[in-house]
Amino acid sequence: MKLIVGLGNPGIEYQFTPHNAGFLAVDRIAEECGVKIANRRGRALTAKARFAGQDVLLAKPETFMNLSGLSVAALVEELELDPSADVMVLYDELAFPLGQFRIAQRGSANGHNGVKSISGVLGTEEWLRIRIGVGKPALEDGREIKAGGRDYLLTPMRRQELAVLDEVLDRVRDAVEAVLTKGVSAAMNEFNRKQGTGIREQGSED
Repeated sequence: MKLIVGLGNPGIEYQFTPHNAGFLAVDRIAEECGVKIANRRGRALTAKARFAGQDVLLAKPETFMNLSGLSVAALVEELELDPSADVMVLYDELAFPLGQFRIAQRGSANGHNGVKSISGVLGTEEWLRIRIGVGKPALEDGREIKAGGRDYLLTPMRRQELAVLDEVLDRVRDAVEAVLTKGVSAAMNEFNRKQGTGIREQGSED
C-alpha cells in the first residue's frame, strides 16, 4: 500500500488558505476515486482507495501543520511502510509561484514546518514530495509580510487565485498517477520540465 498525505490545518477557517494546498490536493484524488477522507486513523482523517491500479491510503493529519510528523509516523508504523518507497506528501511551497508545482524525491524543509516535522519524526529526508506553488507573500506598505509569510499562508485565497489552484490540483492528481504508474523519474521528467520554471530536475535539492 502507498500512503499519500496532504498537509494542512484542520478547521473550516483554514480550508481555502495557501497553507492547505496539500489538503485540497489529496481531496482532489479522493474525488477521482469516489471516496471521502473521513475515517480517523493514526491522528489523521483517512480513506482507503484504489488509484492508478494500486491500493492507497489517503490521509489528512489532524495534528495541525507543525506536528504533521506525528501523524505520518503513526501511519508509517501501523502500515509497516518504507518512507523512501511508500510515502508521498503533497504540500504548499512559497518558493514557487501559484500555478506551478514540482516533484522531488528528497530535500530539506526549506522553512516549511510541516515538512520539518515529518523529516524530524521519521529521521530521514528521503521521502517523495510534491511541492505545490502558492506564490510569495505580497508586500504590505512596501514591506514583506513578517513571520515567514505566516499571515499570507493562513489568509483565505481570492477567487482568481482559487481558480488557478483548481487547475493545478488536476495536474497534481495526474502527477501522482504518473508516479504510481510510470515511476518517479518518468513523472519528474514529464511534469517538472513542462513547468518552464528553470528549476533543475534532480530530486535532491531543496
